[in-house]
Amino acid sequence: MTETDSQTQYCYVHPNRATVLRCNRCERPICTSCAVLTPTGYRCKECVRGQQKIFDTARWWDYPAAILVAFGLSMVGSLLVSRFSGIFGFFTIFIAPIAGMIITEAVRFVVHKRRSKNLTWAASGAAFVGGIINSVVVLISIFSITGLMMLFSFIWPIVFAVLVTSTVYYRLAGIRL
Repeated sequence: MTETDSQTQYCYVHPNRATVLRCNRCERPICTSCAVLTPTGYRCKECVRGQQKIFDTARWWDYPAAILVAFGLSMVGSLLVSRFSGIFGFFTIFIAPIAGMIITEAVRFVVHKRRSKNLTWAASGAAFVGGIINSVVVLISIFSITGLMMLFSFIWPIVFAVLVTSTVYYRLAGIRL
């Protein structure tokens, strides 16, 4: 009993919590609320943050390149969807994720597979703006030209923009469903 009492460890963040866990990188004692389960074992939050920073490999010129590619391809896709809304219509919900995958792979190609959380947000935002810009033009034309078909030309590009944006974000973020 005296042997275990003398070896009681306390979390380095919460000094009042006894623990038996240690970070497998820095060997500091951590409690269960401070531990992060990784594929190689438990690590403290500081070591996990330090490891994640290593993987931000994007350079400054990757951001404008990703924005231009995502914006341009999304705008072209949105124009096609609005132009052929009578043909595509409902099938936009199937076409948009495919367009999002194409946009994602084009962005990855342009930035040479470098990654960053901010790069993911920039490309996703550009894809949304590129997809929605056509809807703004159609919305302005609805007020000048009345017609129900123009309303459908407005709705499907918005659906396209939302679906493309979510696909680009989740594929660039590395989230697998």
